[in-house]
Amino acid sequence: MSAIARFFAMNGKQVAGYDKTPSQITKDLGDLGVEIHFEDAVKNIPISFIDKKKTLVVYTPAVPKNHSELNYFKNNNFTILKRAEVLGLITETTFCLAAAGTHGKTTTSCILGHIMEEVKATSFLGGISENYNSNLILGEDKISVVEADEFDRSFLKLSPNIACVTSMDADHLDIYEKPEALTESFIEFANKVSDTLIVAKGLPLNGLTYAIEENADYKAFNLKIEEGKYVFDVQTPSEIINNIEFHLPGNHNVMNALAAFAMADVYGVSSTIIKQRLGSFKGVKRRFSYKIKSANFVLIDDYAHHPTEINAVENAVREMYPKEKILVVFQPHLFSRTRDFVDDFAVALSKFDEVLLLDIYPAREEPISGVTSNWLLEKIEGAHKKMTQKNNLVKDIKNSFANVVVMLGAGDIGVLVNEVTNELLKPQENEV
Repeated sequence: MSAIARFFAMNGKQVAGYDKTPSQITKDLGDLGVEIHFEDAVKNIPISFIDKKKTLVVYTPAVPKNHSELNYFKNNNFTILKRAEVLGLITETTFCLAAAGTHGKTTTSCILGHIMEEVKATSFLGGISENYNSNLILGEDKISVVEADEFDRSFLKLSPNIACVTSMDADHLDIYEKPEALTESFIEFANKVSDTLIVAKGLPLNGLTYAIEENADYKAFNLKIEEGKYVFDVQTPSEIINNIEFHLPGNHNVMNALAAFAMADVYGVSSTIIKQRLGSFKGVKRRFSYKIKSANFVLIDDYAHHPTEINAVENAVREMYPKEKILVVFQPHLFSRTRDFVDDFAVALSKFDEVLLLDIYPAREEPISGVTSNWLLEKIEGAHKKMTQKNNLVKDIKNSFANVVVMLGAGDIGVLVNEVTNELLKPQENEV
């Protein structure tokens, strides 16, 4: 949503809006002249936006139905579009490359946006790219790169020319109810792709395939870790590119890089440029982001909020720190997701040496009877597990026997991690 706000602001439009809580993103938008308020009240709508002939209202499904400002706009017949509809209008008039999938789409779209910046694409990303400190890479109006979000079937509003699908694991069952409905939605998205569809090998979709160390149209092979980075080769339908360097940890990120490689290659970007851009990609905020990295202690922040994503983070951190004890701090996101995947969450979290569990972040939901973090905690195996609260978190981390800590979740743990980082650094600062 903030990428669209940036897009309009940087193109000279007057932009204002509501958000639930302040964040670095809202601060950065404020620096661009976007007027943001955090109390839902009609009186907070700037007077210049009361003219319905000049005002476009854009919202996301995360806004509750009883939101007084949104209902004011609806009741007064303003032009109102969902975020996905606005992206859809933009992609109708551009050559669109879209990254879809239940996991990996944000990182893939950020990698692809970095590659396609070379050809002046405008990219709307689902995360903050470390290279640009932004979720918008503003280029020209001929090519667009977008993250295609399956939530609320938003990606069906897009008009992709080239697209990839990274994964199709069951998720968002509060919207889809059954995994089969999610699959049908991805099939419908695939059918909207006008030129080329690229899919992770094994998915039930027809398109060019990509994989690691197995036959596919795009294959990464000879993977090795050198000086903290991946080095690998890629075989495309027409050539082999050797010694590609990539700095994000985990095989799942190599898959994301390979998907972006394939999309850019199909578009026509030279393999030399793709290789260079993969080597210079710095990552995505809250995707295996190092907050503290010293010889004695490591703190990693990641957005992982689904069992598959937690497993990917655990695999990556074990790969980077095979001899260390690892503590996970997890904030479950949504009561419905916790209910639907509680056993899978328990299995994934049990792989860590120690677990600290925060209360469920409700987001847009009301509580569900019996669905609590304590219920999840009971299912996690291992002796070193406990509930914690935000105000006790720093103390609990300091009392841990682990010297590698990962903080995971899609709720306000993303804000909390900065507070934790500052508190954990204080003793080190005092010792200097």
